[in-house]
Amino acid sequence: MHRRTCLQLGLAGLAGGSFVDLLALRRAAAAEAPGNDQPKSNCILIWMDGGPSHLETFDLKPEAPMEIRGEFRPINTNVPGMQICEHLPQLAKIADKYSLIRSVRHNQANHGSGNHYMMTGAPPRIPVGCGAFVSFHPSLGSVAAYERQAPHGLPSYFSMPNMSRSGGPNFLGAKYAPFVVANDPNHKDFHVRDVELPRDLPPDRFQSRRDLRQLVDRLPRYGDPQANDPVTGYDENVQQGYNLIMAPEAQKAFDIHSEPEAVRDAYGRNGFGQRALMARRLVEAGVPFVTLYDGGWDHHRDIFNVLSKRLPTWDQTVAALISDLDQRGLLETTMVIALGEFGRTPKISTLSGESTPGRDHWANAMSILFAGGGSRGGQVIGATDRQGHAAVERVLSPENYVSTVYRKLGIDPNKIYHTPSGRPAHLVSDHTPISELM
Repeated sequence: MHRRTCLQLGLAGLAGGSFVDLLALRRAAAAEAPGNDQPKSNCILIWMDGGPSHLETFDLKPEAPMEIRGEFRPINTNVPGMQICEHLPQLAKIADKYSLIRSVRHNQANHGSGNHYMMTGAPPRIPVGCGAFVSFHPSLGSVAAYERQAPHGLPSYFSMPNMSRSGGPNFLGAKYAPFVVANDPNHKDFHVRDVELPRDLPPDRFQSRRDLRQLVDRLPRYGDPQANDPVTGYDENVQQGYNLIMAPEAQKAFDIHSEPEAVRDAYGRNGFGQRALMARRLVEAGVPFVTLYDGGWDHHRDIFNVLSKRLPTWDQTVAALISDLDQRGLLETTMVIALGEFGRTPKISTLSGESTPGRDHWANAMSILFAGGGSRGGQVIGATDRQGHAAVERVLSPENYVSTVYRKLGIDPNKIYHTPSGRPAHLVSDHTPISELM
């Protein structure tokens, strides 16, 4: 039991509690704790860097004044009463497969701090600027890599095509940084750099070189091996590279060219679409955490023109990913989450010298798409006010969202880690998950 449950039990006893109260509290504690018998889910995190507008995607306000509601209109989904943007018709057809969280809010309305908060569940310790790339705490993906191991020599944490600002391991060490696949899988000559043998190097010669290196590695080392030695981190990276090159299962996971053309077309023949397909192949191979970095959602200007062109292709890819996982029986044990660092201002703005409208940073309200991982679809969790100004119903924090992800990964968000210097670090300060998704 947690300390809080014990205190509740003691107070209940003083107030005339009974054995029935004890059983009720034990049931509550068991429901709160991650169960060892529950299947652990993997996660595909679609990081919409820049902060997507909730008012143009999943939380439209058609009854609000024009300067707030904007140009887009809502459409019905296959779930009665649930509406999303008109430029997301494919997602509208499968709304029963995902939930929308409309009531997460926080107080970090710039890119550096907002990114850190939503990627780690920990607000930055000091004020940071919009352009800052900060790391005060391990990211979701790095913790997943630390707690869970992928099979067949594969890394446990991937990020494509690059790592987000706060997507690193912090004190966990370089071993738990993401394996970045920068190349475009939509290219006809796509391959994962540095994980296949050069054509002029036969396998037997490669093995000879590896044996030679192992002889060198037997030489005495100096210094404390527990002191986060960068040389040790380098050795771990080299070993990971060997595993990737020599494991047929790992090579197979990267072979996107083996996918049927119809499947590749369904995801969209573009970089984002094919990376989503690659993410599906990776979780299918047992990788616990994959981040799809999707930049360019910071629409201070020209928001309606840009999104009217971008949302349909984004819609195609995300709907195809969820549907494909579902058809393969993988959605039950795979989370698909789409979010950015915050939402956008309810009132449309025009920056100085600009003639096209946009929306600015806004942390009082945001929307998150959450599918799979054993969660029930077709839900709308929480609500903002009539003008999308702030979350007012079932208000949730980044900690609640991150704790939900950890529990579905099979990780206790109430854990306390220790840095190399011995400093304790609570994984998440508030480990309460979003109950509707559990």
